Amino acid sequence: MAESSAAKTSTAKTTDEKLSTIQKGYVFEGATVALGAAIVDGEVRPEAQVGLPLAMMNRHGLVAGATGTGKTVTLHMIAEQLSAAGVPVFLADMKGDLTGLATGGEGSEKLLARTKGLGQDWKSSTFPVEFLALGGEGAGVPVRATITSFGPILLSRVMELNETQESSLQLIFHFADKNQLELTDLKDLRAVIQFLTSAEGKDELENLGGLSKATAGVILRELVGLEAAGMEKFFGEPEFDTSELLRTASDGRGVITCLELPGVASKPLLFSTFLMWLLADLFEDLPEVGDADKPKLVFFLDEAHLLFNNASKAFLDAITQTVRLIRSKGVGIFFVTQTPKDVPADVLGQLANRVQHALRAFTPEDAKALKATVSTFPVSDYDLGEVLTSAGIGEAVITVMNEKGAPTPVALTRLRAPESKMGPSDPALVASTVQASPLLGRYGTAVDNVTAYEKLQQAAEQKQAAEPAAQTGAPLPPPPPLPSPNLEPPAPRDADRRDGEGHDGERHDDGGVLGDVVGSLGGALGGGLKSMARSFGTQLGRELMRGMFGTSSRRRRR
Repeated sequence: MAESSAAKTSTAKTTDEKLSTIQKGYVFEGATVALGAAIVDGEVRPEAQVGLPLAMMNRHGLVAGATGTGKTVTLHMIAEQLSAAGVPVFLADMKGDLTGLATGGEGSEKLLARTKGLGQDWKSSTFPVEFLALGGEGAGVPVRATITSFGPILLSRVMELNETQESSLQLIFHFADKNQLELTDLKDLRAVIQFLTSAEGKDELENLGGLSKATAGVILRELVGLEAAGMEKFFGEPEFDTSELLRTASDGRGVITCLELPGVASKPLLFSTFLMWLLADLFEDLPEVGDADKPKLVFFLDEAHLLFNNASKAFLDAITQTVRLIRSKGVGIFFVTQTPKDVPADVLGQLANRVQHALRAFTPEDAKALKATVSTFPVSDYDLGEVLTSAGIGEAVITVMNEKGAPTPVALTRLRAPESKMGPSDPALVASTVQASPLLGRYGTAVDNVTAYEKLQQAAEQKQAAEPAAQTGAPLPPPPPLPSPNLEPPAPRDADRRDGEGHDGERHDDGGVLGDVVGSLGGALGGGLKSMARSFGTQLGRELMRGMFGTSSRRRRR
């Protein structure tokens, strides 16, 4: 019905009236990211510029479209303008194409003719870029997370555990936290599970209540499978500090951080979940800022459908809460995928800015996706069912949130061209950029500190040494240094902590017993607790939302 009404409106309006609607709808008071020129009745109209208010980018967005329609180039173009405006950007680079941000573009005759027709004053430019790589798998500064910081819900996603197994993994994390068994890497978690399923750990396993030996055994086998697949390099120390994503260059431009993913393309659950860990960690650390002239960071989350496929309810609830609350901390999230159907309705409803590239309608399923996409747009002067299947490469249907919080008119737009290279930079340039990075010295070399694995190994060795001593009557060595389970929250530690953290990475805050349990068990306590936290409007309410993925505040570098 909405599409039919739009078609009738379209025939009733003259070209000048349609043009005027778009021109008036995209007049903003503050700084703007220029997206392109509107196409009205088949003609590009440079006098009708389409943009996105910089102050509204923390209202989140969606960049969607079929493969090959220009989504990556759109991200490239937007990232350049954000950087120029002093806004840091995070991009997940799936194919290595975005390394071109570090190289000036080539002004070919065809390109200059296109940009002139859009009213774009194009010039070749380079931008400050930082290249990261998960676990050092590829060209970039290595990015790692500790198992404790990553948390049980995100790790369950990587391991593809069911909801019962996910809950059991949360109990294992809880046991490790309460017994000062630091989970830094996969071998630490394996050691804790092996202890709990051993004869020595039988009593501790029983005290955990909801954790059966059989389920713990299943989790252990899945964990061994991760190690066999070579995933141990992605977890450990030094852990990446997500505040590194908020940097600006010496000239005031925002640093564009590109997480290079070609080396882990065969591990989609791993990299998509790592992206969510980065967001969750940012959420825990950043202060509230409210409305601002520009965001602190814009985070582009590529291949977004991978986050949601077969995800548990706890995981989906945590994503929804993160998206809802992180905008008040000055972070804008743009999901990048093929159709809006890839994103759950509760998340999609929070994405105020839409850039929709062409869709295909070759199959009945494609036709359903097209119809669903059309229904997500306001009534417009376009027949969107036709436009979305006929739009060319580098064209998109756009509507954004204006500075008054209302949607702008829908505009079919020919998008601006990036000013840096559209395609990969020379590998030698990428390598030299990585070598010159100040982050390489901090994260380039993995370290293996004394954590759960070493502590449990020491305990086992002391127990073995104690047995012959007991038989001969010789004095016994000290007992193994594994405390008995303590399910009550420990007293707050000394005041020399950053933002309420203990040296072991636990959070000690005004939440008392409730805050400690939430920090340990994360999202397992369900939506009721989250609803209560939203209603508090106090420091306690904000702290209750920390650790919504079961993540834990980590030890910070001094």
